[in-house]
Amino acid sequence: MRVEFFGVPRQRAGIPAMEVDAETLGQALETLADRIPSLRELIQVDRLHPALTASLNGDLFVSDPQTQLTQDDCVLILSADAGG
Repeated sequence: MRVEFFGVPRQRAGIPAMEVDAETLGQALETLADRIPSLRELIQVDRLHPALTASLNGDLFVSDPQTQLTQDDCVLILSADAGG
């Protein structure tokens, strides 16, 4: 599955996106924290810091670490106050 970063998460990650193998949102976040050490302070175990949010396929905001993901999904990680 693809993870895309926007705003502060993109600045911290230093990349716009990456591919991750995960069955749940929590697993994806744990993988991100392991692969990109600069994101560790923004990921609390298997959850995002409250200043961030995740969107599944740009359709639904998700926070439950047990949210099921498929290889075709795209998770957007962005600042919770992003938008207009």
